[in-house]
Amino acid sequence: MSTHIGTAAKRKAPHSHPEPSATKVRRRSPTRVNPALYLFPLPAVAVIAFFLLMPTLQAFQYAITDWNGFSAAFNYVGLDNFIRAFTGDSLFTNALTNNLKFVLLVVIAQTAFSLVLALLLTKNSRGSILLRALFFFPTILSSVSVAFIWKFIYDPNFGLANSVLGAVGLESLQGSYLGNNAQALYWVAVTQVWFHAGQMMVVYIAGLQSIPRELYEAAEMDGANRWQQFKSITWPFVAPATSIVVAYTTVQSFKAFDLILGIAGNPPKGSLDILSTRIYSTFANSEFGYAAAQSIIFMGMIALVTWLQRRLLRLTPKGE
Repeated sequence: MSTHIGTAAKRKAPHSHPEPSATKVRRRSPTRVNPALYLFPLPAVAVIAFFLLMPTLQAFQYAITDWNGFSAAFNYVGLDNFIRAFTGDSLFTNALTNNLKFVLLVVIAQTAFSLVLALLLTKNSRGSILLRALFFFPTILSSVSVAFIWKFIYDPNFGLANSVLGAVGLESLQGSYLGNNAQALYWVAVTQVWFHAGQMMVVYIAGLQSIPRELYEAAEMDGANRWQQFKSITWPFVAPATSIVVAYTTVQSFKAFDLILGIAGNPPKGSLDILSTRIYSTFANSEFGYAAAQSIIFMGMIALVTWLQRRLLRLTPKGE
């Protein structure tokens, strides 16, 4: 009897289910990216290459020629155009000086003003939201519209500025504004700050609202006043926002082409001539090769100033 039971057990053993630990786990092969997906960015790449990369490379080619923009024939002049820009063209050096001065004025004033606005309007109350919208409104206007608005304000005969000063008995402060060569650039800088300060204010508000409130509460418990809180908490944490504001404002100030032409006319007088307007005037004079060289200098100037700002400021919050 026992022999038959043992024999039956041996026969059933091969058909018994294996233990769970002995089962093999199938590994899924990594998902392969369909090569067709790489075709989707091609239209964007083609547009960028055709409208940005190719013209940039052609600018380098034309910069070493005396091409007038119309004739099929031209001569290669090497670096003569670049040498002429810095040593033989007083109009270009004047525009460069004006542009650097304009950038310095706008960067300092706009950064400070937008930060003050953000500090005053950082709370999400109804009044603050309304004032934010009011200060941001100029940003949505076109540069030409802003230029004509402020051209009317600065008009010495019937402009708003002189009219208001006369109405309050401050005739001694009335002036010609844009007609004064020593002050014209400063008044255009005021316009630029009014135009974009609200936009930079929004960047600062985003940075301020990301600061943990517990830091201010702890500072108040330690007896820190408002200035100490700003210096030790607010400024280090809005430093990345400041880096964005400074870089963006710098590029805006270098490219204030339409604002200058709208206020000062075409071509602008020497006290309001900046690099972008000088390059435009050079193209209009059919000096395409020389204008291309000026454009490359202009592009390099923006890149250099932006790089120096990031290297010198190194605006990062503590602990990062």
